Amino acid sequence: MERLIEKSNLKIAQVNTGFRRFVFDDILITKNRLIALAGARGTGKTTLLLQLGKERNYQEVLYVALDDLFFTNNNLYETAAMFQKLGGKLLLLDEVHKYPDWSREIKLIYDDFPDLKIIFTSSSVLDLYRGESDLSRRLLSKNLPELSFREYVRFYEKKELPKLSLQDILNNHQQISLDLFADLKPLRFLYDYYKTGNYPYYEGNKDEYYQKIRNVINLIMDVDIQSTQALDYQHIAKMKKLLFVIASNVPFTPNISKLSEKIGLTRNGIVQSLQLMEKAELIHALTKKGKSISILSKPDKLWLHNTNLYFAVSGGTPDLGSIRETFFLQHLKVGHELSLHEKADFLVNDTFTFEVGGKNKSQGQIKGIPNSYLVKDDLETGSYNTIPLWLFGLLY
Repeated sequence: MERLIEKSNLKIAQVNTGFRRFVFDDILITKNRLIALAGARGTGKTTLLLQLGKERNYQEVLYVALDDLFFTNNNLYETAAMFQKLGGKLLLLDEVHKYPDWSREIKLIYDDFPDLKIIFTSSSVLDLYRGESDLSRRLLSKNLPELSFREYVRFYEKKELPKLSLQDILNNHQQISLDLFADLKPLRFLYDYYKTGNYPYYEGNKDEYYQKIRNVINLIMDVDIQSTQALDYQHIAKMKKLLFVIASNVPFTPNISKLSEKIGLTRNGIVQSLQLMEKAELIHALTKKGKSISILSKPDKLWLHNTNLYFAVSGGTPDLGSIRETFFLQHLKVGHELSLHEKADFLVNDTFTFEVGGKNKSQGQIKGIPNSYLVKDDLETGSYNTIPLWLFGLLY
């Protein structure tokens, strides 16, 4: 136990607190005693755990990674019991998927030690989904998505930008963009963000950065998906091919029969693979509003989960339409409900219609539709119902 405490203190002491993700304050102040920190690999969950630990006195907090060799001969529940006896208040558990039956023991810890707050995370999103079902009545789940455009500008360029609500943007986008764009020069940052802005580990070499992303994709496919679904390696290899097909096409409307023939999986195998990749936060999948959804129904449109994935997976220059729509999607999906609009691109919160495009995109597809907006990526400021795409990057 002394060694665990020593390692925890060292890890917490070394963490940099200069940049914190947008969920930090919410987690810090919540009264919930059991919090799951979800999100894809590489989004900064471990760093966030350690930063939360740094807000406490060292005697009150213990950070442990559950792949530590300590747990080959020691029990998580008994470790928590000892920590609580020593005056512990905050237990930070990393890599919980590496510990057998982790959700059952966390449930027991929560029930038996009411003075203990537990925050846990896993690099396997799929395993976290599975375990959360056992804890659902007790659990507050917070998702940590990729860096937003706002966070990217702060992390890499050291410029502070306000966090906006959707209503702020719709009601006052022209004044907000006028106030910000002179100092920011948003389009320069926007096009850099498209290529290298989604993860906090870009160090100036694009080839190395994209290789890191491909390594993460392989871990998700070969470890996370394979271990939770018991799929054979042939199926996993075909899923990787499917991801490449999505990356290499314009915003992708799937034809399941053609995909089945091209990839070499059954129809159900294609649908299952798409559902797994969506849960693993490799893709976005949307359906039209009002469409009935079943476990075997196909999505109407597919995108990769963020703009950087297109550059890493396709190996070339991705379709700019896919990049624009993905940027919009990845920012609006945090805190909003999205579906496909029958005439335009997106319907948000069952109320607002959006068409996303470049400088030549006209109002034609949204003409006569109430609460409709045209979003363009080559504008610094907008007018009336035409809004610059970069502003939606300030939603979180």
